[in-house]
Amino acid sequence: MPGLLRGVARTAVVAGTATAVSNRVSRRQQGRWAQQESQQQYQEPPPAAAPPPAAPTDDMTSKIDQLKQLGDLKAQGVLTEAEFEEQKRRILG
Repeated sequence: MPGLLRGVARTAVVAGTATAVSNRVSRRQQGRWAQQESQQQYQEPPPAAAPPPAAPTDDMTSKIDQLKQLGDLKAQGVLTEAEFEEQKRRILG
């Protein structure tokens, strides 16, 4: 009978240890996933709004100012090349 109790006790210790290790690994994985998600949220830039369409004016100075602003937005990475070209076409014609 003592051999049987010893075997049961050993099995209980092994099972308890395995459960504790499994729970710890799960918590660490969840923590890593949460950290990765929060980093991805900070890395993704919010979608940029296109500048409003230019009011129809014949004043060349205002058109030049608008083109400068578009160039600055493109240099900052807010506008893509295609968006820049589209807005430029709207301003010029």
